[in-house]
Amino acid sequence: QVQLVESGGGLVQAGDSLRLSCVASGRTLSSYAVGWFRQAPGKEREFVAAINWNSDWTGYANSVKGRFTISRDNAKNTVYLQMNSLKPEDTAVYYCAAGRLPYITPDYTYWGQGTQVTVSS
Repeated sequence: QVQLVESGGGLVQAGDSLRLSCVASGRTLSSYAVGWFRQAPGKEREFVAAINWNSDWTGYANSVKGRFTISRDNAKNTVYLQMNSLKPEDTAVYYCAAGRLPYITPDYTYWGQGTQVTVSS
């Protein structure tokens, strides 16, 4: 079992930056691919970014490409999502998830509880 805990969310203004963290416990995260997803009120959960186990592959949704960066530190059992140039449409609950492969669909085995990101205009 892998337990995931997200942190780093908050209320920011458009154009600001945030860095989300996803910390794993229970088992080492180094064996897993990790994805970030988000869900805004009244909308379905959508893919944001993913990274494979050793960081040699990353993928992004078109809506965040060039603004968000996913990275990981396996020694710290942590995956990050650096979010720059935030827009009001980035407002959502952000979830991290771990699984065998870096899917862009929510086919991950383990999920965190989410962290709220709110971007004001």
